[in-house]
Amino acid sequence: MADTQAPTISSANPSANPSVNRRGPVTGTAATAKKRKKFFLLDLYGTAVGKKYVMAITGIAMMGFVLSHMIGNLKMYLGEEDINHYAEFLTRLGYPLAPENVVLWIMRAGLIGALLLHLHAAYSLTVMNRQARSVKYQSARDYQIANFASRSMRLTGITVLLFLVWHLLDFTFGVTNTLGDGDFDKHQVYDNVVRSFERVPVSAFYILANLALGVHLYHGAWSIFQSLGWNSPRFNQWRRMFATAFAAIVVVGNVSFPVAVLAGIVG
Repeated sequence: MADTQAPTISSANPSANPSVNRRGPVTGTAATAKKRKKFFLLDLYGTAVGKKYVMAITGIAMMGFVLSHMIGNLKMYLGEEDINHYAEFLTRLGYPLAPENVVLWIMRAGLIGALLLHLHAAYSLTVMNRQARSVKYQSARDYQIANFASRSMRLTGITVLLFLVWHLLDFTFGVTNTLGDGDFDKHQVYDNVVRSFERVPVSAFYILANLALGVHLYHGAWSIFQSLGWNSPRFNQWRRMFATAFAAIVVVGNVSFPVAVLAGIVG
């Protein structure tokens, strides 16, 4: 007797049964949009490592500035003509390819940008360190150095920032520094320096601010190597010598200017 049972089609093979409805790809609200990735430098800056790199790089730039600024100002000991000629040279950087003062202000804008990045990175790292209290330093010695730096760097940093504002008002814009006739001539650098440092309170503030700058430079120069990953107990002595020498050279050079004016060596 013939088997009258109808043949069955396995559901495991949908292609064999054209009548089986095929589901299309899921679309609409089920699909999640991919987030746009940040620029890799911004992504890196969002990490503690990135902020430390920014602190180190901007710190190196500002260290180079304070050293070159001090060396240039040493021309004051060569006489009025030399220091005034040096100031005029700075205003004519890139001339005639660029108008006078343009390159100088570009450099100033770059330094201001570096300062703002330095301040923001320092503040962000402080916030991150407070939130990560479980992270400990490698040794008691590292803890002591970092603890002292965290206390002194904020105070000296604020002092240096206030001094920078005063310095610009005194020697760049002439708001707080006027000659006998009440006029300020930015080209007469020698006279402006003498007029400013003849005021004992100004010289005292200048000296104290540079001592704070020296402390800041010392700890900054020390920590730069660690921020860039160049940290080894074998090099700690060299790091300390470099930090001490750099800070001492800048401070001694800067402090010598008000002392020379008050002592009558320059005037």
